[in-house]
Amino acid sequence: MYGANGYNVYKNNSVNYASKGQLLLMLVDGAVKYSKIGRQAIIDKDIKKAHENITRTEDIFTELMVSLDQNAGEWAKQIFAVYEFIKYQLMQANIKKDVAIMDEIIPLIEDIRDTWYEADKLAKVAR
Repeated sequence: MYGANGYNVYKNNSVNYASKGQLLLMLVDGAVKYSKIGRQAIIDKDIKKAHENITRTEDIFTELMVSLDQNAGEWAKQIFAVYEFIKYQLMQANIKKDVAIMDEIIPLIEDIRDTWYEADKLAKVAR
C-alpha cells in the first residue's frame, strides 16, 4: 500500500510541477497510450473499455485544441484542423467500434507525439 501511495504522490507532483512543454508531452503520450488500449479493447470486444479509452483520447485532443494559441499564426490553424480531424475520427471509431478507423488514426497520433518531442528537443537546444 505504501508503494502505491508513493507512486500517486510522485505522479501528482510530476503533473503539478511540470512545465507547459512537459505537460504537452504527457498529453500526447497519453493520447498514444489510450488510443492503442481503445483499439485493442475493440478487438477484444470489451465495449466499455474501448469507450473509456477512446473517450480519454478524445478528451486529450479537446485539451490540446483548447490550449492551442490561435493567434500563433497559420500553423496553429492547421494543427487545430488536424486535432479536430483526429477527434472526429475517434468519435466515429468509438460509435462504430471500428478497428480500421483506429488503424488509420493511431499513426497520425504517433506522428503528432513525435513532432512535439522533436520540437521540445529543438527548443532545448536553442536555449
